[in-house]
Amino acid sequence: MELIMAILAGILFTTGIYNLLQKQMLRIIIGTGLISHGAHLFILTMGGLETGENGAPPILTEGVESYTDPLPQALILTSIVISFGVTSLLLVLAYRASKINGTDNMEQLRGTDYE
Repeated sequence: MELIMAILAGILFTTGIYNLLQKQMLRIIIGTGLISHGAHLFILTMGGLETGENGAPPILTEGVESYTDPLPQALILTSIVISFGVTSLLLVLAYRASKINGTDNMEQLRGTDYE
């Protein structure tokens, strides 16, 4: 299962980097979202994907000998909230820039369009 999750995280990183290298602002924002989702899967995979006895709930009571570490889930939850905020900010900035300048092409916004 860890191998499948690692491959999926790699695919998300690859498509995210591909989208970051595009000229349209919306594709760049989608690329940042894909990279953050790849990071979430990577953190979850590194935390372990055990089931059964090793994947017991993270509750410490009398008689409990094994429990699941809740830290990866807490890190992912925090990362989801932060990535949602960053994506929202990027979408608002892209909308405002495209309304003011009339384009979402990064080459035209930089002033380096040689057409």
